[in-house]
Amino acid sequence: MQTSVKGQRVLITAAASGIGYAFAKAFVENGARVHICDIKKNLLADCKKTLPHIGTTLADIADPAQVDRMFEEALAHLGGLDVLINNAGIAGPTAAVEDVTPEEWDRTMAININGQFYCARRAVPLIKAAGGGSIINMASSAGILGYPMRSPYAASKWAVIGLTKTLAMELGEFDIRVNAICPNAVEGPRMDAVITAEAQAKDISEKEVYERLVEGTSMRTFVSTDDVANLVLFLCSAAGNKISGQALSVDGHTETLRG
Repeated sequence: MQTSVKGQRVLITAAASGIGYAFAKAFVENGARVHICDIKKNLLADCKKTLPHIGTTLADIADPAQVDRMFEEALAHLGGLDVLINNAGIAGPTAAVEDVTPEEWDRTMAININGQFYCARRAVPLIKAAGGGSIINMASSAGILGYPMRSPYAASKWAVIGLTKTLAMELGEFDIRVNAICPNAVEGPRMDAVITAEAQAKDISEKEVYERLVEGTSMRTFVSTDDVANLVLFLCSAAGNKISGQALSVDGHTETLRG
């Protein structure tokens, strides 16, 4: 099975920690050249210590001008582009829809879907010039099932899947594959914060939120960042060269999203 990504030129957003960092590390360890962005300067500096050959840009992908600068720096570092991983995203508010503010809604959409569009529109000409490649958009189980008390997040992730399927149709003739990854609960600080917010919003214990989330999966489990990274590596390798337009879950099979 041809699963090598050696020599690929890869741009990953929000990759200084969490799932994004797992992606960057996995690609570097498998011979790819990587450029990342993040909004946290200190975390980018830490990444340069552990992955010294990666390129870094301090950027908020909700701002088109900062996205343009990121692409200029990525192109200078990589010399071209084969893979875009639209990883940046936020959890958004945990609240009943009538308690969500327009500002919270707008910020969630700005990062979770607008940012993916801003990056895709810049990446596509570069990947076309490379003769083909892959775009991976991070969605969620919430983009398949919906998520009570998380309306901005769920709406944005449904939009990600719509964007993914549309771009797969547009770009297939150029040998560009476009897929969405749909994790559910991924172990780490971000999920810990989500659990804390849901416990407070519902006036229950964090343990109860955790147990409900685990019980909502057929395999009764959270997933690790490495679980998600392994799927992304496969999709970007020759082994995944006919997989496009898919919303692929790596989540232990989510049955419900009622935390």
